[in-house]
This record gives sequence, C-alpha cells and structure tokens, in this order.
Amino acid sequence: METAPVKPPITIDDLDKLDIRVGRIVRVDDVEGSKKLIKMTVSFGGFTRTILSGMKEERADCKAELEGRQALFVVNMAPRKMAGEVSEGMIYDIGYEDGILPALAVPEREVPDGARLG
Repeated sequence: METAPVKPPITIDDLDKLDIRVGRIVRVDDVEGSKKLIKMTVSFGGFTRTILSGMKEERADCKAELEGRQALFVVNMAPRKMAGEVSEGMIYDIGYEDGILPALAVPEREVPDGARLG
C-alpha cells in the first residue's frame, strides 16, 4: 500500500465539531436495489440511528459479521438520502480508501453504547 498524503491541518475547533460515539449494530439489512449499500440499525444507548454504508461487496456476510458488534460512528452528520433510504451518520471503516481489505474501527474492550470519543 502506498501511503496517501496528509490532508491540510485543522484546528481543535474543527475536531470538536465531530460527535464520534461507540454504537452497537443491532440489525443489518440489504438496501433494495443497491449492490453496495447495507442499512444498519445502531444503538447508542439513549437513541438509535439508521446508518447506511457501502460495505456489501467488502464482506462475505455483512449480517453475520456485523450484527452485535460495537464500532465507532459519527452521529452528528446531516441526514443524507441514498438509494431511497436516509442515513443518519457514518461508520468508521478503515482501509477502503487505500484499497485494502476494510476493518471496523472498534473499541479495544466493551464500553457502554453511546460512549463518546475524546
């Protein structure tokens, strides 16, 4: 893998705008009519979000590999319509941009759903 160039610097104020939390993927469904998208129902303790991701072609069985797992998510993104569904956040899936087998960004041990990064 060739290392990508570092993006331009940001300030701590830019970083503070991101609300990154641990969520538990409680359900994974296919998105009808999409070859790439899956729809995840994610619990963040006090609230639940629907989050879409183009992971379908990256994993042999998304449902079996992802349901019940904790991962890191951005929860304060503006809702985005994709393939007729609305995504309410973004999962951190490492490696796709670099052309390597993707891996989830996960906490090193179980933590409460909804725990914040930082």
